[in-house]
Amino acid sequence: MNIKYDKATIDDINELTRFRLDYLEEDIGGVKEDERDVIEERLPIYYREHLNKDFHVYIVRNSEAKYNDNGEIIGCCFLLVTEKPANPDFINGRTGTILNVYVRPEYRRQGLAKEMLRNLIDDAKKMGLDYVELKSTEQGHELYKSLGFEDEISKYHRMRKRL
Repeated sequence: MNIKYDKATIDDINELTRFRLDYLEEDIGGVKEDERDVIEERLPIYYREHLNKDFHVYIVRNSEAKYNDNGEIIGCCFLLVTEKPANPDFINGRTGTILNVYVRPEYRRQGLAKEMLRNLIDDAKKMGLDYVELKSTEQGHELYKSLGFEDEISKYHRMRKRL
């Protein structure tokens, strides 16, 4: 297998959209058809507006599997960069949220996600981010710990209000 690590470009938008939908199917156990239609319509717009600005996609390709001339994306992870008013916890005011860490099932347990995340972390340091954070499934918890992530214990409650 010929593996290549890279960052996604505008040319990858259609494949990234398909890949994100596959991730959502596996992660949440299915997406209703009407929701899928909206997501499928909105994702390419989001990617065009944000890709490689405040949103970065780290990919791994199998160049032997021909989806296009570069090969098929078999894994990806997202880095969403957020800027906010500085405080002692994020003195530069720039943080990153890691999303959508996903490798196709037939390619798992080969270190691909770990290498993508190493690339992401290296870039996050170069960008001057104060930290990167993520939500972990049980399946990914040990991987993230092996990369230096720590469980967050806080006096604050995570809360949300759906609008």
